[in-house]
Amino acid sequence: MIAPLSFLNLSQALRQLSHLCILIGVTSIVTACSSMAPEYQTPNTQPPKTFAGYANWQPLNQINAPTDAHWWQVFNDPLLNQLSEQVIVNNQTLKANEAQYRAALATVNSAAAARYPTLNSSFSATNGTIASTTSFSNSSLPTSTSYNLSASASWEMDLWGRIHDTIASNEAKAQASLADLYAARLSTQALLIQTYLQLRNADTQIALLEQTARAYQRFLQLTQARIKAGIASKLDATQAQTQLYSIQAQQVDLQEQRQRFQNAIATLVGQYSANVNIASQGETAISIPNAPTLVPSTLLAQRPDIIASERRVYAANLQIGVAQSAYFPTINLVASASYRNKELANLIDIPNTIWSLGPSAALTLFDGGLRAANKAIAVANMEQAAATYKQTVLTAFQEVEDNLNTVKQLTNEANIQREAVAAASQALFIAQRQYQAGINSALNVITAQTAELTAKKTLADIENRQRLATVILWKNTGNGIALTTADNASN
Repeated sequence: MIAPLSFLNLSQALRQLSHLCILIGVTSIVTACSSMAPEYQTPNTQPPKTFAGYANWQPLNQINAPTDAHWWQVFNDPLLNQLSEQVIVNNQTLKANEAQYRAALATVNSAAAARYPTLNSSFSATNGTIASTTSFSNSSLPTSTSYNLSASASWEMDLWGRIHDTIASNEAKAQASLADLYAARLSTQALLIQTYLQLRNADTQIALLEQTARAYQRFLQLTQARIKAGIASKLDATQAQTQLYSIQAQQVDLQEQRQRFQNAIATLVGQYSANVNIASQGETAISIPNAPTLVPSTLLAQRPDIIASERRVYAANLQIGVAQSAYFPTINLVASASYRNKELANLIDIPNTIWSLGPSAALTLFDGGLRAANKAIAVANMEQAAATYKQTVLTAFQEVEDNLNTVKQLTNEANIQREAVAAASQALFIAQRQYQAGINSALNVITAQTAELTAKKTLADIENRQRLATVILWKNTGNGIALTTADNASN
């Protein structure tokens, strides 16, 4: 049997390792803030005070955005609210991004493990013969068994900040991955809302065509009655039939488009198309929300792709410190203790103890330019990340300014188009009255009907474009995303 470890032997072993633990604690305090990375500053982008072409339309002096990130509620559609919640939970692309973020967090934990000592233990038993000059006849050589129990501890002193910079770099990458997750969520939600709005626009167009088809049918019946009375020609009826059939064909095409939109929504919420059935709503009652407003500088702090890009610049800057630290020696504190004896029962005993405690250092004297190349790579990567960040900011401002202009112009266009619809409806009313009185031709009525339908369809398209542009603007401004680099930039 193995003899129990006595209190005396345990105390001896602890004392042997206590010096290493004290030295590790002191060195941890000394090296906690060491870093050889260049002093970090966020790349200067100098955002403008106003968005291009928008300052004359309304003052931009506040952020008007839902603080709970449920920005889709501005459309006042209960089903849209429900689908937007489902997409966060069930969308497979978002699940993949979430898994990527968890992997980034695990990478941080993996790098952080280097802060602590590495402890190892082993036990071995060997059996072998003992060499001898004595000749043995008709007998085997004597055998001997030895036992060995050992434990060792090693800890790297982070004098040059390699471990610190590696951990901080991975933390920044994890923050970038989180921002990527928010960006993916924002884009996926925006895509869902756009698809849903397109489906509802198809419903509006279908309802409009149904109303128009009924009106065309009534006109055809009126024309056929006038033919029987001898006051109209068959050409009038043929023209009316052509117009009616054209409308019915458009209805079939819109139904096909609507089904495609429904299939896309099903995929976005993680469902098979057969399991999703969105009832037709007729003419849409979805609100046309006002465009979100914000100060240009806030775009840098709330748009997730900008945040992700900035964090990658910070991570790349720290990698320069990691590369620089390779020019200096790696210093480790190493302690080991072992018991070795031929008898297992008396293995753990003071006379059988072998222990050591001391530092070790390793320095590369020649590497053929490897360290210089690695540092050049790190510097180039940081410059690339900085340029990417600046381009991301420029693109973000362009997208916001484009859609601010689009929303404003579509608002003006919609107001004008409503006047056009009213005029087209009045012209149709007059043409129908004149046709019934026999002082106008069927062709004029058909022309007026076509003009009114075109005006109404155009208005529906403009209003749909208004909603879509507002969705894109919400996405471009990053509203509802509660992220900031204020705390991280000071790391």
